[in-house]
Amino acid sequence: MPCYSLDGLRPVVDPTAYVHPTAVLIGDVIIGPGCYVGPLASLRGDFGRIVLEEGANLQDTCVMHGFPDSDTVVERNGHVGHGAVLHGCRIGADSLVGMNAVVMDNARIAERCIVAATAFVKAGFECAPQSLIMGAPAVVKRSLGDGELAWKARGTEEYQALARRCLASLVPCEPLTAVEAERPRPGDSGFRPKPEGSA
Repeated sequence: MPCYSLDGLRPVVDPTAYVHPTAVLIGDVIIGPGCYVGPLASLRGDFGRIVLEEGANLQDTCVMHGFPDSDTVVERNGHVGHGAVLHGCRIGADSLVGMNAVVMDNARIAERCIVAATAFVKAGFECAPQSLIMGAPAVVKRSLGDGELAWKARGTEEYQALARRCLASLVPCEPLTAVEAERPRPGDSGFRPKPEGSA
């Protein structure tokens, strides 16, 4: 992976974490055990500190950055969907940030929350635990139910398993020129999107 020391600060990646070779880590970046960092993610610890705590995932094309002397943190088992931007904020334990959402400086997403896809969370935003956060600007819509929290937890477990799969078997290769007969599919864990109309 492109990994850069800046001002003597080198990124730290736990050996049980998986960071895709195209993700970029710069300076004061700390990635904890069992984390997954997807392709083309950018973790820029050139002004503030960037932290992924144990079991967190940061998916494809996500950006984490912050102002000087800030911490941008995804706490334990946090889940950050494709294309999200986190800037100088804190995402609480067991929370999910949806695809293409933006969470701004000094915002604090409490534990067990879901930030909906494409939400824009303004600087300084705060919420209670177990909140569903939606809109631009984002507001708390309601409390989450146990079923929604269980679905989120299952999705995060899928990414923790993906980190282990990638560490064990992801290797560069040349593409085939044709689809082979009886082509196998990736293993099916049974995890599916939530039904339409749910969080």
